Amino acid sequence: MGRLRGPALSGPRCSFLVPGSLATRTGGYGYDRRIIEGLGEAGWQVDAIELGEGFPWPDASTRRMAEARLAALDDGSLAVVDGLAFGVLPDELARHAERLCLVALVHHPLALETGLEADSRSRLFESERRALALAAGVLVTSPFTARGLGEFGVEPARIVVVEPGTDAAPLAVGREAQGAPLELLCVATITPRKGHRLLVEALGGLADRSWMLRCAGSLAMDPSCVAELRAFIASKGLQDRVLLLGEQRDRGLDDLYRQADLFVLNSFHEGYGMALAEALARGLPIVSTTAGAIADTVPSAAGLLVPPGDVASLREALLSLLDDPSLLEKLSQGARMARKRLPSWRESSQGFAAALLDFAARAKAVS
Repeated sequence: MGRLRGPALSGPRCSFLVPGSLATRTGGYGYDRRIIEGLGEAGWQVDAIELGEGFPWPDASTRRMAEARLAALDDGSLAVVDGLAFGVLPDELARHAERLCLVALVHHPLALETGLEADSRSRLFESERRALALAAGVLVTSPFTARGLGEFGVEPARIVVVEPGTDAAPLAVGREAQGAPLELLCVATITPRKGHRLLVEALGGLADRSWMLRCAGSLAMDPSCVAELRAFIASKGLQDRVLLLGEQRDRGLDDLYRQADLFVLNSFHEGYGMALAEALARGLPIVSTTAGAIADTVPSAAGLLVPPGDVASLREALLSLLDDPSLLEKLSQGARMARKRLPSWRESSQGFAAALLDFAARAKAVS
């Protein structure tokens, strides 16, 4: 699918360019969809334009498609480009930077993806550095990511933080039966960055405790990672206790949150961690890592955070909650307090809109 046009409106207008399909069910695409929806509700005309598949390693055909869609934009257009594409299109963007107001939306820098070879990491870093130099403004989803962009040569004056919003949600109720296993929930696409294997390793050392782990998230983004994870789960004899449920639609995901007692995410890096905020919105205590922006998202009163990649510390954190119901309840209370401070999607969209207008005004002033 290429161009998805909203209704003709009299308010401000922008184009929102995304790699792959806007319908992809990950946190980053979810952010994009909700911001586009919020801008539309605020009176903006938003043209959502899909740039083709294969990012962040687009082939020549996809690059030509992406440039053709940039070229089709009118002179002076305000163009928001998701960072998964922005960072790998420096040459294509450079050919249109003077006539367009380019805004990069960086969820997390591409060079920080887990599992990259040194050469790939270096190539992505240089490509993203060049691309970001062309942006009239850069929108990021956390203060952590904003701080990290200095390494890419982005001046703080060009960066605006717009954290994801959350929807009002009912509190989780947890286990339905007294004495049932503690229900652990992980919501994350299965890729190396999300750390599922180490989570299973940590839980494998707690097989004598009563727990069940349900993992909701795409099984199609990295098939080799999924195959390795399935084999590892089987090697630990945990097939009946670690369930890989795949992508879940809204109702299914709501049901999983409702029945959970504890949210777990063993990520190696997060630009924000929308699933963590969704867990807080339901009053769920959290076990996660200190990676990326997680510490900015999860207050200490609501969760236990351990160093990324540290299986022993992760196992200890899980054990403390499995063995101490009072600690679990204390963190649940902290999560219920934290949910009151989460921004709404309306507030996030308003902040996004204000940043776009400011970027456009500044670009016009220097043109």
